[in-house]
Parts: sequence; C-alpha cells; structure tokens
Amino acid sequence: MEFTFLPKATFKNKTFAHYSIKSYYAVRENKVYRNNGFYYIGQNTESVEKLLGSFKRGHAFESLESTKNELTRSLKNDNNVIPEVIFCDASFDIGEIRNFRHYLNNDPVLSSIPFILDGSGLSEKELNYHRRNKILDEIVFLNDFHEKFVFGKIQFLKKVKSRQASVGPVYQERDLASLQMFLKRAFDIIISLTILTLLSPLFLLIALAIKLESPGSVFYVSKRAGKGYKIFDFYKFRTMGIGADEKINDFSHLNLYNANPASGPVFIKINNDPRITRVGSFLRNTSLDELPQLLNVLLGDMSIVGNRPLPLYEAETLTTDHWAKRFMAPAGITGLWQIKKRGREEMSAEERIGLDIDYADNCNFVYDLWIMAQTPSALIQKTNA
Repeated sequence: MEFTFLPKATFKNKTFAHYSIKSYYAVRENKVYRNNGFYYIGQNTESVEKLLGSFKRGHAFESLESTKNELTRSLKNDNNVIPEVIFCDASFDIGEIRNFRHYLNNDPVLSSIPFILDGSGLSEKELNYHRRNKILDEIVFLNDFHEKFVFGKIQFLKKVKSRQASVGPVYQERDLASLQMFLKRAFDIIISLTILTLLSPLFLLIALAIKLESPGSVFYVSKRAGKGYKIFDFYKFRTMGIGADEKINDFSHLNLYNANPASGPVFIKINNDPRITRVGSFLRNTSLDELPQLLNVLLGDMSIVGNRPLPLYEAETLTTDHWAKRFMAPAGITGLWQIKKRGREEMSAEERIGLDIDYADNCNFVYDLWIMAQTPSALIQKTNA
C-alpha cells in the first residue's frame, strides 16, 4: 500500500506552538489552497516517526509517482489542502527526483511548496552532487533531526518562494539580482584575500600572545546560523579561558538583554565578562578578535557586509514568520545595526533584529558600499556578537 495516512501526533511540550509553521495560502484559478501537514516520500519509518513528533499530521508515500498522483488529486479536491513541505528520501534516482521537481515547478501552487531532500546516510561526494545540481530547495538530515532549525529552514523557504511567486518571471530583475550577487562575491573575495595576506604577520603575533597566556586553541570556533539558516563554523580569536561556554549559565544574571524566549529574540551580552582573559580583553577592545572572520568570507559562509551570523541558541528563537526574514540576507562582518549603534551605549535585541530585517529588504551592492563608507573600518568592528 503506497499511501499511508499518518494520524495526529500527541504533544506534551506546550511550547511547540512557538515553532509551528504559520499557515500559508496559495491561489490557483481563483481557488485558495491551505497548507497543512507534511509529505514524506520514502520507506524510512524512523524519519517518518521523527517528523510526526513535530508536525500535527502528515502523509507517507513509497514512490514519487504515487505522491504526484495524490498532489494532482488534492488540486482537484474540494478540501483545498496541500502539504506545507515535501521531504524526499535520497534513495531515489536523481532523474526521478528531477522529473518530480519539474512537475512541481509547472504548477503555480505546487511550486510554492518547499521540496527538501533527506540527506541521511549520503556520502560527502553524493551530497555535493545534489548541491551542485540544485534540484532540491534544501538538504536536511532527519537522522539527526533538529526540530527548531528544520522549521526555521521551512519558514525561510516559504518566504523566498512566496516572494518569487509575487515577482513572477521578470527577467530584468533576475539579471540585476545576479549581477548584484556577482559584484558582492567578487568584492568579498578580493578584500578578504588582500587583508588576510597583508595581516598574516599580525595573525602570528596574536596567536603567540594567546598561547602564552592560556592553554587551548588559538581560534574560537562555534556553530553559527547565516543566510537561509545555513549552519557553519564561525572563526574568532579565542578571548576566553577554556570551558567558557559551559559557564554561561553561571553568569546569566548579568545578561544585559534578559529577553523572554517565548516573546521575542534571545541575545546574551555580558559587560565585564569574568571569563575573558587579559589578552582577550585587548583583542576585544581593539576588535582584533574579529579578524579570522575574513576566512569565513573567503570560504563563502559570510560577506563583508550583512547581518551578523547568530549562535544557534539565538537563531532557534527566530523561526517565527516575523523574525525569519532577517535570514534572507547574507551573514556579514559589519552591517546596518553596527552603524546605527554608534553613539549609543546599548541597543535592544528587537531593535537589532528590526535593522537586520531592514537590511534584508534593501540589500544590494551599492547599499553595501554606503554602509562601508559610514563605517570607519569595515573589517574591525567593536562588537560582542
């Protein structure tokens, strides 16, 4: 039996509603379609069980063809219900997946549904193959399911797809966007590579100072969420002692933001943080600890100008429809809120995210140049982000 209806899941966690996906609507021939539940294509029952733990309902199919038949039936059905998202197991032939994608793209309603590959069990070579072909909207790993980030990615993809649908096939705007992206990337590579080369002796001196004062790695590497909730390794010079992350709860009472996760974004900022070393204090005051982020720029994880990439504990609170928009812009070393902050002692978390959203709405290469012109040094920013 290829079609299986999955019943509603039972939820014990009352905070789930904070991460639930907002209902979206699509219009086709004056008919409104409501998004509801997930579709899973494949035979991995463990993946289906994990999805059931987060979604209210879903459907599972053993083949792409049976999924296509059900979607066609749904478009003609009076219930007007289509899935919020379609997950596809990676075991299917790439040609079959490509044909299914063409089927979705040929319908204005179905093309708005995020089509996501479950990359669990794939080798790096196989993953890169899917990334290069760009048939899927995103790749997730349901064997290591992280509910908040999967929902965040879906929310982001829905925003992107709804924007594309509203713009339509305006090729002049697409060409302009492609040119803007090319100029931005070329600028990032030239600037980051030049500065990394020129400042390599300074890198060595800083590394030596850090090692002389305290044991441990020269670099602090943490997971950050950038554009499209992409998670990457974020580099800074280490400014704290070993085990500083494990001690964060001990100093939560010193947090300047003290935000409520249920009502808005969460940020952690501590003045005179006792975990910071003497060398680390100097690096922070001069913003030299930020220099390794040029490696992230060179690798393509970040840009010179953009919204600051967020630690995972902060990003996971920004999956609601209102806040997710800030992830449509590239992650950057410097950005709009760093400029607006100048001359002010502090800025609230809501103000920062509001400026991030403003940048996401207006970002382009010329705007980036304006932001850099307003910044005495685009690469050395005094921030604890």
